[in-house]
Amino acid sequence: MKNPYTTGVCRIFVLIPFLYWVESVNGIGANWGTQSSHPLPPETVVKMLVDNGIQKVKLFDADYGALRALSKSRIEVMVGIPNDLLATMATSTKAAEKWVSKNVSTHLSNSVNIRYVAVGNEPFLATYNGSFLRTTFPALQNIQTALVKAGLANRVKVTVPQNADVYESSTGVPSGGDFRADIHDYIFQITKFLNDNGSPFTVNIYPFISLYIDSNFPVEYAFFDGQATPVNDGGTTYTNMFDANYDTLVWALQKNGLPNMGIIVGEIGWPSDGDRNGNNEYAQRFMQGFMTRTAGGKGTPMRQGPIEAYLFSLIDEDEKSIQPGNFERHWGVFYYDGQPKYSLNLGTTTTGALVPARDLKYLQRKWCVLKDSAKMDDPSISQSVSYACALGDCTSLGYGTSCGGLDAQQNISYAFNSYYQKNNQLDEACKFPNVSTVTKDDPSTGTCRFGIMIEPYYSGAHKLLGSGGYVAGLALLLLTVL
Repeated sequence: MKNPYTTGVCRIFVLIPFLYWVESVNGIGANWGTQSSHPLPPETVVKMLVDNGIQKVKLFDADYGALRALSKSRIEVMVGIPNDLLATMATSTKAAEKWVSKNVSTHLSNSVNIRYVAVGNEPFLATYNGSFLRTTFPALQNIQTALVKAGLANRVKVTVPQNADVYESSTGVPSGGDFRADIHDYIFQITKFLNDNGSPFTVNIYPFISLYIDSNFPVEYAFFDGQATPVNDGGTTYTNMFDANYDTLVWALQKNGLPNMGIIVGEIGWPSDGDRNGNNEYAQRFMQGFMTRTAGGKGTPMRQGPIEAYLFSLIDEDEKSIQPGNFERHWGVFYYDGQPKYSLNLGTTTTGALVPARDLKYLQRKWCVLKDSAKMDDPSISQSVSYACALGDCTSLGYGTSCGGLDAQQNISYAFNSYYQKNNQLDEACKFPNVSTVTKDDPSTGTCRFGIMIEPYYSGAHKLLGSGGYVAGLALLLLTVL
């Protein structure tokens, strides 16, 4: 059985040999995800990164708009190859060369500071049931070969983002760490290849997930303020899960003959909503605790010195899959519109505060809500709410969430408004059968924000202008109910 003190659902991205890694450590990084219905303009995001002193960014694909905006910013960039391209990259050297030419060489020539290519994203995640076991390594080899052929292998390093469930401890403490037995040979093969090519092992560590999946997980052990009961590993004391999990990986690398391989924390964060433990208070406590220790250059018992890390994540994404949990859309340090959620000193600004996105244009100050005259036993209401939540975002509703205290009428209004805002406040998007209306009175209450969207950015217009499809669906709903 896995010990919650040392393990957790994490994600991995591969790392650099120790000497190279030490030289590369400078500044904090952030993950920039783009699964949003109303994304901020890339130029706005890059300005946020610069204003907040964030010197590294990790992308989950090779989004052209994001990479173009990063030109001349000097920000170090990790670009990603999605899992659905692994088979193609594994079976075709030409495809790998074409990908590198289009997504690396071209942008490097335009002064984008690309430093890593992430081949896949958590391809060995247990829930994938081995789907990518046989394609990941050959894809990695072909991308590395393509980088060599392009003369970029010394400048751009490959990595394979993995979930931290690829390692575990047989003894429940870090010194028992090793790669998971059922995938050991695959992980070792990839890790050795990375190490041989001067690449890092990138691991994503999520104490929140351990708390989410295990009701017996000791809450205080998730944080960095020393209030947890320490864990003793042969005389080495651990006071938080991050250190224990990180050192479990260090031991796994040592046992496999790679004691000096560099480690990057590819993702670390805490969601602010969508779960009873996902809130601004816990998120601020965790993130500030991590940033304070990072700023102090404190490592772990097994690896002293600065830790290179990418915060997860920069901005909320309202179109992420919620299969893992409703919290998935709330990892951002900033809300979807680039406004800070809580106070966080990254140690990079003169004010010690997060710098928000500037010069944004919002839609009109109006909301779609339940009509006062609507009868709660109207059968169309439940169908309308289900439809609105399926195509909107109702992840802030539920026990312990920011909108968990709403009454029934307010819950319905929240669902309607989410759909309405996502569809750019189109009149047709607030025509649920005789039960909805538009108001200019802000229905927000307490911790629950009834959002207003920003004006759609052109690169996302194909999604947003396509909201006619959503509206057509609503029309179909009306016919069905009526």
